Amino acid sequence: MTIKPLADRVLIKPAAAETKTASGIIIPDTAKEKPLQGTVVAVGQGTKDETMVLKEGDQVLYGKYAGTELEHEGEKYLIMRQSDVVAVLQ
Repeated sequence: MTIKPLADRVLIKPAAAETKTASGIIIPDTAKEKPLQGTVVAVGQGTKDETMVLKEGDQVLYGKYAGTELEHEGEKYLIMRQSDVVAVLQ
């Protein structure tokens, strides 16, 4: 089974959260911030009003509360509208 987003939605695999600070302090799970960066895994077809700008493999930044979390085959993903993505990393 694969996940195929519909319309203007994208499926994103979030980057791993930081486990240590620059000074070597280990961050406990409860204090870790959600990563705001990830990789686009799948994209929808777009809508008649909005064409898809994002493509699979793009490294993106998204809003802190953007998207819906889901888990598939033990992996965590976010599904969100293309408009919730704020930047593509080059």
